[in-house]
Amino acid sequence: MPDTYTPPKVWTNDTENGGQFANINRPTAGARHDRDLPVGDHPFQLYSLGTPNGQKVTVMFEELLAAAHAAEYDAWMINIRDGDQFGSGFTALNPNGKIPALEDRSGAAPFRVFESGAILIHLAEKFDFLLPKDAPARAETLSWLNWQMGTAPFLGGGFGHFYAYAPEKFEYPINRYAMETKRILSVADLRLGETEFLAGDDYSIADIAAYTWLGMFMRGAIYGDAARFLSVHEYGNLARWTRSIGERPAVRRGLIVNTAALRERHSASDFDGLDEAMSASVEWKGPPTD
Repeated sequence: MPDTYTPPKVWTNDTENGGQFANINRPTAGARHDRDLPVGDHPFQLYSLGTPNGQKVTVMFEELLAAAHAAEYDAWMINIRDGDQFGSGFTALNPNGKIPALEDRSGAAPFRVFESGAILIHLAEKFDFLLPKDAPARAETLSWLNWQMGTAPFLGGGFGHFYAYAPEKFEYPINRYAMETKRILSVADLRLGETEFLAGDDYSIADIAAYTWLGMFMRGAIYGDAARFLSVHEYGNLARWTRSIGERPAVRRGLIVNTAALRERHSASDFDGLDEAMSASVEWKGPPTD
């Protein structure tokens, strides 16, 4: 058993025990350096990274464009390992210093939208797309969207951190967050045994938000061997949903924006010749059964 940790009377930041993100994480907010953000020619300027939270927005934009909406966007990479999110231009868009952040320049005066869920709702309402107007259906969609937003910290900062990123492995936090992650997978699996999509019979922003996280677990594409560790083969309904959404061309495009395959995105032609990367982004690596 490891030595029991006794918290001090007053907490101080111990960077030597901060793991691989110790050079980035601090207990303070705000800009750390001056850096203006680039601006392209399109009505929407997205500053993000191809993580699950960032992919929610790029998938949404690609779905909008596939449906012939006037939603052309420029996507600029914010490399969080290099601290790009702490530049003055970015923190002006998102005081929380987290990706994604959006500047909507489609009207008379530009304005910011930050947090992935807020961006999805903003775009859905602006284009009347993937968010029902009927009150019960809208409530169901927003409920599942906010369910995803509430569960993401358990999947990433909880399970992902202690299972994959923490400098030392300890049984208690891994067990604690593995249990919660499996419970979250079970919630989605039970729901998808009742309906085709999370909010009902129609694809919605709730599915986009959940897919970028849950799909990564189901495909075995996140946190090393986590899919086997969590026995994700137990969730057959969730597997069906994951495969179905992964077949959507807009999803395949959105998943590679702001990644090594496509660092920036400025037009549909940027995807030319990237069929292999788009296929790999949704490759069914799981669920493993052994």
